[in-house]
Amino acid sequence: MKFKALVARKSGETIVAQVEAMEDADLHPGDVTIAVEWSTVNYKDGLALSGANIIKTFPLVPGIDLAGVVESSSDPRFAAGDRVVVNSWGLSQTHHGGYAERARVPGDWVIKLPDSISTRHAMAIGTAGYTAMLSVLALEHGGVTPDRGDVLVTGAAGGVGSVAIALLSRLGYRVIASTGRLEETDYLTALGAAEVIDRATLSAPARGPIGAERWAGVVDSVGSHTLANALAQTKYRGVVTACGLAQGVDLPTTVLPFILRNVTLAGIDSVNAPSAVRAEAYARLARDLDLDKLESTVTEVGLAEALQVAQAVLRGEVRGRALVDVRR
Repeated sequence: MKFKALVARKSGETIVAQVEAMEDADLHPGDVTIAVEWSTVNYKDGLALSGANIIKTFPLVPGIDLAGVVESSSDPRFAAGDRVVVNSWGLSQTHHGGYAERARVPGDWVIKLPDSISTRHAMAIGTAGYTAMLSVLALEHGGVTPDRGDVLVTGAAGGVGSVAIALLSRLGYRVIASTGRLEETDYLTALGAAEVIDRATLSAPARGPIGAERWAGVVDSVGSHTLANALAQTKYRGVVTACGLAQGVDLPTTVLPFILRNVTLAGIDSVNAPSAVRAEAYARLARDLDLDKLESTVTEVGLAEALQVAQAVLRGEVRGRALVDVRR
């Protein structure tokens, strides 16, 4: 059976991706074969297609997310007709990913979708939204409740930030959104942000390792000086979650926020999180995410347009979530 796929090949140091015809025999090994309906474009997809060392083997179908319907399964946990989602694992690194009309993956990678979440919703959430939910769970685990004070969300107009704002505001938190795109203020307040601040107030080198206490919790997808400043301004026994590196991989700070204010820095890994953790995240997303707000974050593109969108994501030009209709 032939199907469409966006295939990445390496030519020297350049990655070239184009839509090609593939066959079932080209799929990688796995227990579950899925008719893919939707994928999405994440920051990691942008890195993969830009030539960063994400894709480990060529040729490869990129796309770290996919959602669709099971066609066949040798794993007894899944049956034909099940609506499922796959986020990260080896997709777009060593295993064909979501930018194709079909996929075959190990059963341990697959999560059944809650009844209220469609395959399109699943990709409007995507790894970014699922990461946002993991971040919220980490805040809750650390004891950050709405009465503790403001929660800062950095990179607020991106995928993680958009979903984090929608989730936190619905759960009763007062959310402060930090963004370099102040023209998105109306968008961010519609998602639930109580206040929008310029990222420049956080992105410069810190004046010191400790600042005025401002945040009960932080959801950070930026890293570097932004994360260092967020830590310096977090209240006593606050929790800061770190899931991204848009500004950089460095963390120019000291131990003082941790030993003077008992701040917790919680790392968020969406790639290798256990299936039980993923299932909990999707159950909470089904309960706590306003799907109407989610829809306001979405733009749609076809398979051939994913490459251009991935480049725009790296430049910080994409608001919210970019869905890929792999059938277009």
